[in-house]
Amino acid sequence: MIIKMQTKASFKKEALSYFRTGRFFIIAAAIIGLAIFMPLMIAGLTTFMDAASDIYYDMGVDVTGMTGFLATNSAALTQSAVNITQIGLLVLLILLNRSAGGEQKKRTVIIPKSSGLRSFSYLFPKYVIYPISAFALGFIGMLTSYGISSLLFDANDVLFQNLVFAALLIGTALALYVCLHLTLGTATGQAGLSATLCIIAAFLLPVVFSAAGGGVVFNPFGMDLLAFSAIASEALTVSQVLDIVYTILFALGIMVVTFLVALFAQNAKRIDNSGDEKEL
Repeated sequence: MIIKMQTKASFKKEALSYFRTGRFFIIAAAIIGLAIFMPLMIAGLTTFMDAASDIYYDMGVDVTGMTGFLATNSAALTQSAVNITQIGLLVLLILLNRSAGGEQKKRTVIIPKSSGLRSFSYLFPKYVIYPISAFALGFIGMLTSYGISSLLFDANDVLFQNLVFAALLIGTALALYVCLHLTLGTATGQAGLSATLCIIAAFLLPVVFSAAGGGVVFNPFGMDLLAFSAIASEALTVSQVLDIVYTILFALGIMVVTFLVALFAQNAKRIDNSGDEKEL
């Protein structure tokens, strides 16, 4: 009963902290804004290149093939996915610093802990609210980008069902990095360091796996690459769909493990109430 009451109170506290401080709306504006911006930018670029095609032709450059390649759903959606999983993730992780250990650094969690707040009640709402919101924003962002690019470009070369699977992968990738951030941040109390490590991992690991020729199936750090592949593919085969489903399920399993690791770390911690007082 006590754990249930504490968990309910923690859910309310995290929700109020997330929405009343405006962090959710800033993150949503960043991700949805990126999803809308990329198709518009590519459409503007192709319009400019078409208008200047005579100038380029006089210079001995034929840009018709390039504009034909750019003015497609697949090009716009791939760029949207890249920006959401990089710039959008950067904004997401930084703004979640307060909930990923930042409150421990400010010592705002000490009094509740001293009053009997359980580690499960403290952590569980974080691993529900923040990963789910990250997943939802990533998924909605990709659907929004698809809608905008479909209106802008005649070459609609991305199947909607492919886009749905790509959106699932992008949303899951964001949720996974949020869980990693929460675990590192709450375990160490160093939210800034945690965000930095997660951002570096998000930027470098896909490049490393791609350069090394590593597979992306069952690779939680290659979900963005798998999403790019789904966007560029024709109708997905049953085998490809199963690969995507298994990869997402594997990532979900890792998220559960990150929660258990964070719970273990919190239970192992000793709360220091001495503040900055010097010993006599």
